[in-house]
Amino acid sequence: VLTKEYRICMPLSVEEYRVGQLYMIARHSLEQTESGQGVEIIANRECEDPKYGKGQYTEKRIHLSGKLPYWLQAILPRVFYITEKAWNYYPYTVTEYTCSFMPKFSITIQTAFENNNGTNENCLNLSEEVLKERTVDFIDIVYDEISPRHYKEEEDLKYFKSKVTGRGPLTEEWRSITTPIMCSYKVVQASFEVWGLQTKAEELIHQSIREILTLGHRQAFAWIDEWYEMSLEQVREYEMRVHAETNTKLAPTDGILSSPPKSPTLSISSSTTSKSWFDWG
Repeated sequence: VLTKEYRICMPLSVEEYRVGQLYMIARHSLEQTESGQGVEIIANRECEDPKYGKGQYTEKRIHLSGKLPYWLQAILPRVFYITEKAWNYYPYTVTEYTCSFMPKFSITIQTAFENNNGTNENCLNLSEEVLKERTVDFIDIVYDEISPRHYKEEEDLKYFKSKVTGRGPLTEEWRSITTPIMCSYKVVQASFEVWGLQTKAEELIHQSIREILTLGHRQAFAWIDEWYEMSLEQVREYEMRVHAETNTKLAPTDGILSSPPKSPTLSISSSTTSKSWFDWG
């Protein structure tokens, strides 16, 4: 099991990002979806947890087969998708990505948001055993490189300035001098227990996670003028409209759930048993 904690700072407050996160995920899913490839929304409804209270449950199918490396495509069925199940009890979330074709392929992700610049050394209350295993990786949404195919000049935060808030452009020292500032703490445990492929697959998983976390959080700020004045109700309405549009790009499927499943145990352990993939919200 390869455990990493990603810390992603943003020039926002935690309360502001509650709307920004929902807008970014919905729009990003739409932009990354094309015929037969991308994100299909299966469920989006309220849920409740005894500890964290009311939240939002979402389930999606991520159709990826045509976008995977050839060495993975060779061992996977032609019709391949990953199921995402997420429980959002903002400012805490838990997400699982499962794949019925590969039962030994698992990831768990827990996320917490705080108004600081990544200084909390145990934001998610990890055990001493997991703390020894984890690697901390700070992601700079401004200066860390992204794939050229994802680069857009209007989303380059070295030059972007928000017309609505006046924030930006962001300098090299932005994480030390910017206010407001928040941090997204994400603990990711990845496992692919297949002989001969484990190390390569776990490294690939984390490379993919890091890329999409960098891009998604970068876009959340670059799109701030689009969502900043939205209320939570308005962004939920936007989310539903975009979900419908996203699904039209994919072939319809059955299996829609009538009610959300219970959220998983909300703790990170040193031996993960759930089957999951990656989250970037």
